[in-house]
Amino acid sequence: MGSYSTNHGDHKLVFRQFFEKESSTYTYLLADASHPQKPALLIDPVDKTADRDLALVKELGLKLIYAINTHVHADHVTGSGLIKTKFPGVKSIISKASNAKADLFVEPGDKIYFGDIFLEVRATPGHTLGCVTYVTGDESNQLQPRMAFTGDALLIRGCGRTDFQGGSSDKLYDSQIFTLPKDTLVYPAHDYKGFTVSTVGEEMLYNPRLSKDKETFENIMQ
Repeated sequence: MGSYSTNHGDHKLVFRQFFEKESSTYTYLLADASHPQKPALLIDPVDKTADRDLALVKELGLKLIYAINTHVHADHVTGSGLIKTKFPGVKSIISKASNAKADLFVEPGDKIYFGDIFLEVRATPGHTLGCVTYVTGDESNQLQPRMAFTGDALLIRGCGRTDFQGGSSDKLYDSQIFTLPKDTLVYPAHDYKGFTVSTVGEEMLYNPRLSKDKETFENIMQ
């Protein structure tokens, strides 16, 4: 489990990176520990490890308010529903374009606040039609360097497949992730080689798929 706490201005971010080995899925816990209520959210929770994740939420004295998903997962069952049965006040969030069920639907440009920290919603379709990336804010009072939770759109030295669930190599190549600052930290939904984090700049240089021109990329994805 990767973890750190970082201070920026008046904020203290609690951050934890969890791993579910069967589907090689990462779940992320973020909380504003400087806020009196210590509001928190989980990104891409998995049903099989929900109890583990919620136990840490309790131990750290956090108030879980959101369970959010980057996309509808074909390779694991989201833990959002299970979390809501154990923490009834939690709201589930997913993109409106995903056509999935949730309490709240987000669209590109929306902001998800937990305390005084927020995640900005960016459309990054291609793996699935409704894929989004959640990025920490770019305002001066937000966290630096920025953090991008890319789901399956951008993996470390890879990307999600584009041949099912409304996928499109063309749309994935044109996603907005590489327009982020190069020092933006990349946290994907999966990793199969043991990597835990990358940066936008690293992936622009070394990603064996998305660093290529569009025609080459589309041929690779076919």
